[in-house]
Amino acid sequence: MERRLAALFAADVEAFSRLMGMDETATFETLTSHRAILDGFIAEHRGRIANTAGDSVLAEFPSVVDAVTCALRAQEALASANDELPETRRLQFRIGVHVGDVMVKGGDLFGDGVNIAARLQALSRPGGICLSATAQEYVRKALPVTFEDLGPQPVKNIDEPVRAFAVKATYGQGTPIRTLSAKEILRADRPAVAVLPFTNMGGDPDQVYFSDGITEDIITELARFRELLVIARNSSFSFRGKDVDVREVGRVLNADYVVEGSVRRIGDRVRITGQLINAASGAHLWAERYDRSFEDVFAIQDEIARRVVATVARRIEEEAEAVARRRPPQDMRAYDLFLQGHRLTDVFTDDGQARARAFFERARDLDPTFARAYTGLAFSYLNQAAEEGIGLPRERDPNRIEARRLAEQALTVDPTEPRVQSTAGYVFLTWREFDRAERHLDLAQSMNPNDATIQIFWAWAQACLGNPAKGLMAAELARRLNPRYPQWYNFYEARTLFLLRRYEDVVSRLRYRITGEPTWHRRDMLLLSAAFGLLSQAEPAQRCAGWFLDSVRDVWCGDQNAGAPEYVDWFIDTSYLRRAEDEELLREGLRLAGLPA
Repeated sequence: MERRLAALFAADVEAFSRLMGMDETATFETLTSHRAILDGFIAEHRGRIANTAGDSVLAEFPSVVDAVTCALRAQEALASANDELPETRRLQFRIGVHVGDVMVKGGDLFGDGVNIAARLQALSRPGGICLSATAQEYVRKALPVTFEDLGPQPVKNIDEPVRAFAVKATYGQGTPIRTLSAKEILRADRPAVAVLPFTNMGGDPDQVYFSDGITEDIITELARFRELLVIARNSSFSFRGKDVDVREVGRVLNADYVVEGSVRRIGDRVRITGQLINAASGAHLWAERYDRSFEDVFAIQDEIARRVVATVARRIEEEAEAVARRRPPQDMRAYDLFLQGHRLTDVFTDDGQARARAFFERARDLDPTFARAYTGLAFSYLNQAAEEGIGLPRERDPNRIEARRLAEQALTVDPTEPRVQSTAGYVFLTWREFDRAERHLDLAQSMNPNDATIQIFWAWAQACLGNPAKGLMAAELARRLNPRYPQWYNFYEARTLFLLRRYEDVVSRLRYRITGEPTWHRRDMLLLSAAFGLLSQAEPAQRCAGWFLDSVRDVWCGDQNAGAPEYVDWFIDTSYLRRAEDEELLREGLRLAGLPA
C-alpha cells in the first residue's frame, strides 16, 4: 500500500441528519448546490476528493496553504449562498485541516492522519475552520488570518491529545476575516516590485556586466525590506532589450510597480538614473538622476532602494535593516571584478568557471574584506567538485575542502550579509553538518525573506532535514518571487516532491530532461529513474537508468558495472538526507529501476 504525506481537508454538514428528517427533499437540493460550490473550490486549489459519503468530503491537497485557502474561500461562498435561502434550508459546513502520513489504496485515504482531520472537523464551529498545530505552523505566516488556540483536544481513537487552532471570524460564527485572491496567496498583502535591467548607456558592450550588477544589487537592497515582495533577477531580466509597456511587465510578472533606469560609466564617474512606475496605470511616481564618483555607487544603490520603499510602502525599518545591510568593499575595483565574475557563474563550462574564479580571486586579493568574493569562489569550487569529485569522499575532495574553507572565511569577514549566511549553510549541508547548515540558512532567510535564491536553498535544506512539506511551501514562494525561474529550481523542488511521495509531480518537474535527446545530468536521470520505479512504470524507469549508465561509462573507463554502484552510492550520499528512511526510499526507487542500489 502506498504511503505519502498529505495536506488533508475534511468537511461535513452540521446537524445534517436532523435537517434531512425535517425536509428531506429541500435539504438534499441545498446539499447538491452547496457541494457544487465546495467541489469547485477544491478543484480550483489543486485538491483531489478521495472519499465522499452523503454530506461528508475528504480531500487531499499538494500544500497546506492550498487547503486552507480553499477552506477560506469556500466558507465565504457558502455563507453567501446561505444568505439567499430561508433559515430552515441553510446548511453550514465544518472544515478540519491537518498534515499527516496517509495510506492510499484505490484512490481512498486511510490512517491516523485521516482520523485526525475528521476529528478537527468535528471540533470546528458551523461555518468555521479548525487546524491541527502542524497545519497551523505551516500557514500562520503565509496567510493573513488570525487563530484562536483551542489547546490540546482529546480525540476519539487517537492516543495523544491533538492541539487545535480555530480560524477567527468576523461574520456570524464562521466566515473568515477576508478571502484571498490567487494573486495574494503568497504575497501576504505586500506590494510586488520588479526591477528591469538598467540600460547600459555607455555603448560599450563590455560594460554590460556593470549595469547588470548595479541592477542586481538594487534588487538585493530592495529585497531586504519586508514591506515589499521583490521579483527575482532571472524574471525581470527576461525583458532585457525588449520595447514593452510597463503595464505588460506588471501583468506578466504579477508586479504592482516597476523600477527602470540607466547607467553610464566614464572613467571614475558614473551617472545613474532611476524611476518608479505604477504598473497598472503607467504613471511615474518618482524619478532621480545621480552624477557621482564611482566610489559612491553603493550609496546610490542604497538611496534608490530607500526612495522606492518610501514611495511604495511609506515606511522604512531603519534600525532593523541597518544591521543586515551589507558592508561595501574598501576597494571599489574589487566590486567591479566581482561583477565580471558573477556574470559568468551560470556558464557551466570549464572555461566559464575558470574565468569566473579568476575574477573572484583578483577581487579577494584586492580587498580581503569583501565577503562576496569568497562566496563566489566557494560556489565555483562546488561546481568543480560536481564535475571532478564523482565517487570521491568529501574528506578527500580538494574542491569541497576549499569551498568549506572559503565559506568559513566569508562568515568571518562579514556575517551580516544574507548571501554569506546562505552560502555557508549550503556548503555545510554538502558536508552533512545538518544542524550547522540549518542555523545559517534560517538566519539568511530571516535577514532577507524576499531573496528567491535563499528561499530555494532553504526549501532544499528543509527537504534534506526531513521537513519536505515546509520545503515545498518555500519552493512555491521562490517561484512566486522569481516567475521565470531557472531550470535548476526544478531539481531542488523535485527532490522535495520525491520525499513527499508525489512521484508524478517529480516526473512533471523533470520531464524536460527526457524530451528529445536527453541532456546528461546524472542526478536528474537517477531521480527520474527512482520516481518512475516507485510509480511501477518499468519502461521509462529502465530507459532513464540506461541513459545514466551510458553517461558514466566514460567516467569509469568504459566499465558500466564498475562505475554504476559507486556513482549510485555517491549520489545517495550527496543527496544529503538526514533521515535513514528517506535514503531507503531513494534506494528502493533505484532498485525498482534496475540499478545497483
